[in-house]
Amino acid sequence: MTALDDFPITRKWPARDPRVLQLYSLPTPNGVKVSILLEELGLPYEVHRVAFDRNDQLSPEFLSLNPNNKIPAIIDPDGPGGRPLALWESGAILFYLAEKTGRFLDADPARRYETLQWVMWQMGGVGPMFGQLGFFHKFAGKDFEDKRPRDRYVAESQRLLKVLDQRLAGREWIMGADYSIADIAILPWVRNLVGFYGAGELVGYDQFSQVQRVLAAFVARPAVVRGLAIPPAPAA
Repeated sequence: MTALDDFPITRKWPARDPRVLQLYSLPTPNGVKVSILLEELGLPYEVHRVAFDRNDQLSPEFLSLNPNNKIPAIIDPDGPGGRPLALWESGAILFYLAEKTGRFLDADPARRYETLQWVMWQMGGVGPMFGQLGFFHKFAGKDFEDKRPRDRYVAESQRLLKVLDQRLAGREWIMGADYSIADIAILPWVRNLVGFYGAGELVGYDQFSQVQRVLAAFVARPAVVRGLAIPPAPAA
């Protein structure tokens, strides 16, 4: 018996090493937040691919861990008090791992809460707005004759990019000189908006020079390069 045996999800995705953190994910903007942070931290972990094309996220085993049927989710066998901890919601996982390791989240209370403010800004604004714009621009929404929904998300995405661009003026990262979980939360979504969604021209991305600068620095980090490809695509 191991500390993970009480979690039904491990019956579908067995742990090869039950002593290390287990990550259940896909390389989406929310999923790579956690894989990037784990790579930055150098923590040992195992990744399990939750395949949406097989509806893995709706399986009883996955729902036993995350009833909201979204990735990412983790089980840390060495949680608080040495007891296993299961977590879902990418922002909560970022907070937990930063606190656990004492990295990428400032110990100073004022700086700490300011960092959390930006993570919550991503969770409440950037993710939902960029995601809806992606739907209406790249996927089924492009076939709708009424462009008002798309244009509403274009305008809101532009507003959010302007907020971010102004924040980054004169700063190396969102919190200044210190790279933090705020960068790890926000920048994968910017990358997805202009890359996978192909909405850069639509939102006037060329005008946001500070965002461009910091995104380029972000994707050049070795840990980010690795994290963006986790979990790897299945073999053909």
